[in-house]
Amino acid sequence: MVIKEIQEYAQIRTKARAYLCYILSRNISKHIEGGIEQVIRNIDSLQKALPQAEAIYVLDGKGEQVIDNVSNNETLKGFGKGEDRSNRAYYYRTMSEHRCILTDPYPSLVSNHLVVTSTFPIYDQEGKLLYIICVDINLRDILRMVHPSSVDSSFGTLSKVVYAAFSAALFAVAILLFFKGISSFMGFGFDISKIDINEMFKATILLTLSLAIVDLVKAIFEEEVLGHEKKENRGDSHQTMVRFLGSIIIALSIEALMLVFKFAITDPSHLMPAVYLIGAVTTLIIGLSIYLKFSRDCVDKEGSCKKN
Repeated sequence: MVIKEIQEYAQIRTKARAYLCYILSRNISKHIEGGIEQVIRNIDSLQKALPQAEAIYVLDGKGEQVIDNVSNNETLKGFGKGEDRSNRAYYYRTMSEHRCILTDPYPSLVSNHLVVTSTFPIYDQEGKLLYIICVDINLRDILRMVHPSSVDSSFGTLSKVVYAAFSAALFAVAILLFFKGISSFMGFGFDISKIDINEMFKATILLTLSLAIVDLVKAIFEEEVLGHEKKENRGDSHQTMVRFLGSIIIALSIEALMLVFKFAITDPSHLMPAVYLIGAVTTLIIGLSIYLKFSRDCVDKEGSCKKN
């Protein structure tokens, strides 16, 4: 589920940064006069405001940790003072941007979990950087805080169960359609003279619909239950709909062809309904082509049409 969690974080990162920076600014003064003692008092207040924090620590202007980790987790607190963190990405970003920042997920060397770090710089009255407050938060915890419908929330778990149930039900329907399609022409045995063309067309439609539903089940189960990565970088962000519509178009095309043959032989005066059905299929093809064209244009423009 790590890929899905990273995808969700990418979608809510702006909101997460705004929320964390607001909490930090509410509990920590950007300019101090009381030295490290005042910073420690601010950290106590910050820890109460952010109980989800995995660890809170302070760096000086050179990137050296000046206090031990503050954490509710016994295995993470009470050490770290004196460590050089000047080579960390969050230190460089804070120094270059001079503001509160939020990092991408990265593996913590201490907890071995994916974490994100939010930093908050503190300056003296002359604008010199004194300290950087750093807050490490587990990726799953930040999703629970900012994105309640994430895969780790109660709703996210229920959503996976519901999608799994629907996938199982749809797969059962596909199996029934498959056996019905097979049985509709297997009854003729090997006697070719007894084969009914209409039954063959009906069997083809049933098998095509069965294939379409199986493809739909595969897409739903992989994306919503297993959390596999969607192929957004190739303009395939809606594979479920595209694949299903493509199979439906094929099935309707076969149905229209069957009607043309049937009415051409039995009653040519009823050919117009078949023509109307062919026109509807053509409209679906044109609509799907336009949708795919615009979807790929969005991707070509560096994701400007994607959801953030």
